[in-house]
Amino acid sequence: MSLPAASRGRAALAPAIAFTVLALVLSIGAYVIAGFGKRGQLPATFAVYASIFAGGYVGGLLVIRAFAARADPALFPTAAVLVGIGFAMIFRLSGGLAAEQATWILVGLIAFAITLVVVRDARMLDAYTYTIGLLGLLLLLLPVVPGIGQTINGARLWVQIGPLGFQPAEIGKVLIVIFLASYLNQKRELLQVATSRIGPLRLPPVKHLGPVLLAWGASLAILFLQRDLGASLLYFGIFVVMLWVATGRASYLVIGLVLFAVGAYAGWLLFDHVQLRVDIWLNALDPDTVFGVGYGQLAQAQFGMATGGLVGTGLGQGSPGIIPFAATDFIFAAIGEELGLLGSTAVLLLFLVLVGKGLRIGMRASDGFSTLLAVGLSTLVALQAFVIVGGVTRVIPLTGVTLPFVSYGGSSLISNFVLLGLLVRLSSGPAERRRA
Repeated sequence: MSLPAASRGRAALAPAIAFTVLALVLSIGAYVIAGFGKRGQLPATFAVYASIFAGGYVGGLLVIRAFAARADPALFPTAAVLVGIGFAMIFRLSGGLAAEQATWILVGLIAFAITLVVVRDARMLDAYTYTIGLLGLLLLLLPVVPGIGQTINGARLWVQIGPLGFQPAEIGKVLIVIFLASYLNQKRELLQVATSRIGPLRLPPVKHLGPVLLAWGASLAILFLQRDLGASLLYFGIFVVMLWVATGRASYLVIGLVLFAVGAYAGWLLFDHVQLRVDIWLNALDPDTVFGVGYGQLAQAQFGMATGGLVGTGLGQGSPGIIPFAATDFIFAAIGEELGLLGSTAVLLLFLVLVGKGLRIGMRASDGFSTLLAVGLSTLVALQAFVIVGGVTRVIPLTGVTLPFVSYGGSSLISNFVLLGLLVRLSSGPAERRRA
C-alpha cells in the first residue's frame, strides 16, 4: 500500500538533506583541492564561491521542499555534484571563466526555482502544444537570421544581440521535447496502426509516417543551415526514441537509424566542415593532424587522458590547458587527466543515475504526456552526454556539444537547470494547494 502524499514528502526529507549536504561537500571540496593543486594555497575567492554553492544548494533544497516535497531526493544533488565538478575544473583552467560560471550557476538555480514555482503541474504544458513547438522552432532557427547569427568553429549556433551572446538552441531543445511529448501523446493511436510490412518490420500507413519524415527534414535543415552534426543527431535521436516509446514499435527505431545514416552521409558529401571532422576523427594521431589541422585537439585529449591513468594527476596537477577549448568541448578529457579513469567513471555514473532516475519517473507516471516528457528529457541528457564523451574518446566524430551541467557556458547551464526543474516536478507530481 502506498504512503499518503504528506508521508512520502516527510520520508524524502532526510535523504534529500543528506544528499544535498554531500553534494555541497563534494563541490566545495573539489574547488578547494583544485585551488591547492594549482597555487598551493586556499583560493582567495573561497568565501565568495563557497557562499554561492552553500546558498544556492540550500536554497534549491528549500524550494523543492516548498513546491515539490515528494520529489525524488537524489535528482537535485546528483546534478549539483556534476555542477560542482565542472566548476572545479573550470576554476582550475581559468579564474576568469570560473567567475562567469559562478554567475551562471546562480542564474541557473534561479531558473530551476522559477520552473518549480511556475509549473505547478507538468500536465499544464500539454495545453500549449503548438505554441511551445513554434517557439522552440524559432529558437532553433534564430542563429541563421542575418545580422545576429554568429558562426564559431564552423557551426552557426550563436546569436549576438548587442552585448548579449547566447545559444538559443539550448533552451529550444527543451521546448522541442515538451512539444514532442504533447504531440506524440495526442497522435499515439494513429502512429501505432500497422497496415504494411517490409520484411520483419510492420509499418503504419505512409501518411502517418509524415512526422518521422518531418523530423528528419528538420534535422537535415539544422545540419545544412547551421552545419552542426551534433545538434542534428541530438534532435532526431530524441524524436525517434520518443516515437518508439509512444508507439512501442521498434520499426521506428530502424527507420530512424536508416534516415539518419542517409542524412549524415549527405552532410559529409556536401560540407567541408563535416568532412574535416570525420578526417580528424579517423586520423587524430597522424603527425599532420597533431601539428596542423584541428589544432591537435583529439590527440591532446588522448594524451591527457592517458597521462591521467587510473587515479589521475590530481586536481590542479595536470596540464589540461594544452587542450584547445578544454573548458567547453573537451572538459571530459581534462577530467580524465586530473581525476583519472576512476574519476571519469564516477562522472559517467552520475549521468547514469540522473538518466536512470528520469526514465524511472517516466515509467511511474500516471499519464502519457508525463511519461513521454520524462523519457524525452532523460534522453536529451543521455544523448548529449554520449555525443560529447563519445567524441572526446573517439567513439564517434567530435560534434562540439556541451557536457550537461559540467561544461562552461551560460545558455547550456540555464537550460539544463530548467530541464532538471521539470524532472523534479514530474517526480513529485502536481504541487499541493495550500489551505487558507
